Amino acid sequence: MRTITKITTQQKNQDRYNIFINGKYAFSVDENVLISFNLKKGLEIDELLLNEIQFEDDIQKAFHISLVYLSHRMRTEKEVVDHLSKKEIEEEVISETIHKLKHYAYLNDQEFATAFVNTQIATTDKGPKRVSQELSEKGVSPSIIAEVMSLFTKEAELDKAIVIAEKTMKKNSKLSPLQKKQKIDQTLLRKGYAPEISKAVHNQIKVEADEDENWDALYYQGVKAHKRYSTKYEGYEYVQRMKAALYRKGFSLEDIDRLLEQLKND
Repeated sequence: MRTITKITTQQKNQDRYNIFINGKYAFSVDENVLISFNLKKGLEIDELLLNEIQFEDDIQKAFHISLVYLSHRMRTEKEVVDHLSKKEIEEEVISETIHKLKHYAYLNDQEFATAFVNTQIATTDKGPKRVSQELSEKGVSPSIIAEVMSLFTKEAELDKAIVIAEKTMKKNSKLSPLQKKQKIDQTLLRKGYAPEISKAVHNQIKVEADEDENWDALYYQGVKAHKRYSTKYEGYEYVQRMKAALYRKGFSLEDIDRLLEQLKND
């Protein structure tokens, strides 16, 4: 019969105990497991009890690993499961660990999603679609995502989109109004804003530049096109290539003709 003959505290980890059976070291357990199974000197242990003890200790180990992982920031259930899986912890142990974490309120996808959306609204320029996608990638259920995304109001979405549009225009001052609009649409789409928000943004801000700004942009784009085409084409074909390239960028034919005349004189 297997009988516990000695129990000692581990030197490097005061929360774990070494269990000796029949005078020899057998295994170690967490303090909570020791108390839960009332392990003490003289206790007889059969194979079934031993398996139960080891299973419970595996859960306790996974629980501690999870707490360390959660100490850095809030996590979703999927993130914790993935983290434990990478540690090669068995599925049954992970399942029981997740249940325990939820019981002690260490895991709550609803609270995580709410905090995540509020943080994204306050500190980033991401749009609703991008935020929603990131929540989905973190394993948050569609029903929770649908609920918390109501925190992202249309007013907040439009305000953030306008700021992005203004920054985009400033960065692309050498582009035509048409190109600026395209850049704004592309940027907003990439950051997760809906097409209708782009339309609302264009109704709110002035993309058209004044005459001097428009000419500066045309001249800048014209010089770039000239460098590209002047070495390959000449005469009529050069002029047509230049006109087509600049017209596609949103400049008027009248302004393009004026630019070509200036480039010719230069």
